[in-house]
Amino acid sequence: MTGRTRFVLLGFAVAASLATPVSSGADPAERTSGIADQRGVSLTIYNASIALVHDRRHVSLQKDENRIAWRDVSANMDATSAILEDVTTPGAVRVLEQNFNFDLLKPQALLDKYVGREVTVVHDRAVPGRPLRETAKLLADNEGVVLQYPNRVETSVDGHLEFPDIPPDLRDRPTLVLDLQSDAAADADLDLSYLTGGLGWHAEYVGVVAPDESHMDLSGLVTLSNTSGTTYSDAHLQLVAGNVNVAQPLPQTMRVFGAVAARAPQPQFTQENFFEYHLYTLGRTTTIANNQTKQVALLNARNVPVHKTLELRGSESYYYTQNDDLGTKLKVGVYETFTNKGGDLGIPLPGGIVRLYKNDKAGTSQFLGSDRIDHTPRNEDIRLHLGDSFDVTANKKQTDFKLPENCTYQSSYEIVVKNAKTDPAQVLVVEPIPGDWTIARENLPHQKTSSSTASWTLTVPPGGRTTLDYTALVKICI
Repeated sequence: MTGRTRFVLLGFAVAASLATPVSSGADPAERTSGIADQRGVSLTIYNASIALVHDRRHVSLQKDENRIAWRDVSANMDATSAILEDVTTPGAVRVLEQNFNFDLLKPQALLDKYVGREVTVVHDRAVPGRPLRETAKLLADNEGVVLQYPNRVETSVDGHLEFPDIPPDLRDRPTLVLDLQSDAAADADLDLSYLTGGLGWHAEYVGVVAPDESHMDLSGLVTLSNTSGTTYSDAHLQLVAGNVNVAQPLPQTMRVFGAVAARAPQPQFTQENFFEYHLYTLGRTTTIANNQTKQVALLNARNVPVHKTLELRGSESYYYTQNDDLGTKLKVGVYETFTNKGGDLGIPLPGGIVRLYKNDKAGTSQFLGSDRIDHTPRNEDIRLHLGDSFDVTANKKQTDFKLPENCTYQSSYEIVVKNAKTDPAQVLVVEPIPGDWTIARENLPHQKTSSSTASWTLTVPPGGRTTLDYTALVKICI
């Protein structure tokens, strides 16, 4: 299609097509249900970037067959998962057939539908011997139009095209067309539920650490995103935290989670155990517009105890290989740990990013670092890696390496931890050691913190250094 081609729809034909599409044969006349008919919408959004939509509408039905064009559904809906329920008189309405029309009305789609059909070409400038309006068959629309006139074929248009109508399977917005069988002529509340992509959520947390670094104030937000192609107005919102398996194609049956909730003055989620997951329900309705990201408050917890540690972590690989210098000015990691219990905590926390801040002497908040946490049950510790210490560094080297017998390795190490601060620093040295191991010699006592980990706690004086010397005996066959 060239840049000079324009499209015009004949007004009378288009109006008739949008208002009441013409039925063919014995099919019932199509009637439209839009947002104005909506009586409530519920969203349950999962971590797997899918959502369950319950769209309840008030629809007038005639006895026997009805064709309802249910407009404003998600463009990413899984039509095979759609379920329609008659809330007014359960069982009185049955689905005979359904068709999901997601081929949306736009110039290229309209051209595609008219390939092989006749259109009217309106020329913008007069040419002697040529009429201003001509009828031509649209042969192709790949990288431009190909038009067959009675006496020639052309590949460009010096004007615009007119189309007599809109094809019935081309919609201006995603639409689910339902052929229904009703036991009686009546007004009914129908609930359409379906699974869809394009809706997602995740949790984000912000902590402000106190000046003495002993506690922090923690707030949690839920970030919602909607790229599903439609807006969900005044929706009852529920979130499921957990790893829900989604088979392909998507499952065809889901249960109703609840009706539309009344408005509450403040956003607040309540949590309940749900199967092997956790369900969070917002106590008020909220609108999630298409192509929108919004945040809703999840929690606010004050005076949460935190504990900072400096950690130097090693590797198991050098316990069965000969090395000399294992590194100078090695980074010492900075970690903050808190427990999900007490006060306003003690609820299952959805996974997400935690960002920590602390005010400087002028009272301006400064970023300390961030880390991602997994879904965390109540009473569990949460450990955040915020970065590396600037003033505390370490040098490490292997001072001896022997093979006293087959599959046995004896290696000695010197770790020097230096502290440029004006205050003492406590550093945890964590060494993963493979195989069957023992510490044969050491100048500072270790703890066997797991079957494959030895840990030492070093206190490093201000402006000074502390040295750890140890020998490990490892039995392992590589």
